[in-house]
Amino acid sequence: MQVSAQSAYVLHSRAYRESSALVDILTPQGRFRAVLRGARGKAGTLARPFIPLEMEFRGRGELKNIARLEAAGVPNLLSGSALFSGLYLNELLIRLLPAEDPHPELFEHYALSLRALAANPPLEPLLRSFEWRLLDELGYGFALDVDLAGQPIKRDGLYRLQPDAGMEQVAQLQPGLFQGADLLAMAQADWASPGALAAAKRLMRQALAPHLGGRPLVSRELFMNLKEPARD
Repeated sequence: MQVSAQSAYVLHSRAYRESSALVDILTPQGRFRAVLRGARGKAGTLARPFIPLEMEFRGRGELKNIARLEAAGVPNLLSGSALFSGLYLNELLIRLLPAEDPHPELFEHYALSLRALAANPPLEPLLRSFEWRLLDELGYGFALDVDLAGQPIKRDGLYRLQPDAGMEQVAQLQPGLFQGADLLAMAQADWASPGALAAAKRLMRQALAPHLGGRPLVSRELFMNLKEPARD
């Protein structure tokens, strides 16, 4: 079976057999794994992350073959922290997005995120936005302005996350809590609010953790190593 041409991005590729590559691909119709034959030629230079592509696939099983691969836009040239951020988005998609599960709006958000990363914006708001969109697309999203009891979040309240459910108000101080003011700032994407970005990063880690199966994200470790100062 040959699939009609689709917009696509390569999320990851690795050598496969003598001259082929095993490629993880994101399209509006979902995430696929496919074999690219002749990966040492021109096609192999295109089968890299962050390049807008057009692809056709053949095959009925889970592992398809790439029948055609062409550039479909200007490559997103990422470097430094933006590069590691892009690799982080790719790893999240590979780890969390079910195979062949269509998410056209997530695909568009990913494409926009790559273009934004290429412009070297502040990274934290962009990463938090993508994490939130991914959770929501997978059905794991939750409200930031209303708690589990259906009550509006109080600015002076304290809350904890119940994964895949939402925010629960608590009466006593305990580790891992969130201030209501920070949750309301997140709900409005008000990243100028003091503490909102730090709280959002902590919240997204708590929300993503149950779905990552206890395995650390390689891109996150690489990013942390990049940010650590060199030692004598």
